[in-house]
Amino acid sequence: MTEAVSTAPGTELPDPDERRGGTGTLRFLAGKIGSGLVSLLLVVVLGFLLFRMIPGDPVTTMTRDRPTSPQQLAELRARLGVDKPMLQQFLDYFGGLLRGDLGTSYIYNRSVAAMIGERVWPTILLVGTATVLAVALGLWLGVRAAWKRGSSFDKVQTGVALTLWSVPQFWLGLMLLIATQGLFPSRGMTSPDTPPGFFPELLDVAHHLVLPCVTLLAVIYAQYMLVMRSSLLEEMNADYLTTARAKGLRDDLVRRRHAVPNALLPTVTLVFLQFGLVVSGTVTVEAVFSWPGLGLLTFEALRGPDLPLLQGVFLILAGSVVVMNLFAEVLYRVLDPRVRAS
Repeated sequence: MTEAVSTAPGTELPDPDERRGGTGTLRFLAGKIGSGLVSLLLVVVLGFLLFRMIPGDPVTTMTRDRPTSPQQLAELRARLGVDKPMLQQFLDYFGGLLRGDLGTSYIYNRSVAAMIGERVWPTILLVGTATVLAVALGLWLGVRAAWKRGSSFDKVQTGVALTLWSVPQFWLGLMLLIATQGLFPSRGMTSPDTPPGFFPELLDVAHHLVLPCVTLLAVIYAQYMLVMRSSLLEEMNADYLTTARAKGLRDDLVRRRHAVPNALLPTVTLVFLQFGLVVSGTVTVEAVFSWPGLGLLTFEALRGPDLPLLQGVFLILAGSVVVMNLFAEVLYRVLDPRVRAS
């Protein structure tokens, strides 16, 4: 027998999860965290096997152009642990990860964790700045393109966004270097002749940030614009917008107060889902502009190949995708009551 639920007019329905004593949220979080840990384990296994398929012997590369006897090569292989069976190498690597040890770089002879710690902040600065600007620009253009559907503004902005989205990042970066003709620095993050002090150094970093940030922004803003445009187009024929207009609200108030908040949900979750992928996609941008982040570190490690460094960077980049996906799923549950009720 179904229990009848009567609610007084104006009374807000209780959250479905609250009626279950909040256990639904705990089960949801436990399930998602468990799935995330399984994904991280698969990333560890895949990263270990993937980089051992790269052609080339790291010991031969390290001793290139230096007279080395076969005995010295064997001693170096034994010191690096690459002469052990594959399973033993993986167990040693996994045991190190559990202790927080990402290994030692073959080429730089330094802790991989320390090198990643030095390079992660430039990448966060680049990706964070580009993502914030791309979200703001994409949402602004997407809202106006949808509200003026079929207009010249809509057609031009959609065409430009699709074109930039399909352009390779390295090619766009090179074109910007040619077009700006030395107006902005083309390499690095700082200049050696910058006067000491907070503001001079801040302006110097911002000056170096312009070209790599614009390159990344031009490619990623399109997806936010197109998703926002599509979401708003779906909302534009909803009955509640007709009701709002019938109440006498101005068109811009109908758009800002009613249509845009309901169309934001897919875009907000997309921002979190794409953030991890944007971090992984900075390899070519940082390589073109010699930006000292994780992308450039990956490019340098591939020339070895420096297996511990590649594995460490891959784990951080892939792990960021897993973590941001987890945040997106939790945020989606918070923002959408239909997900909590399911």
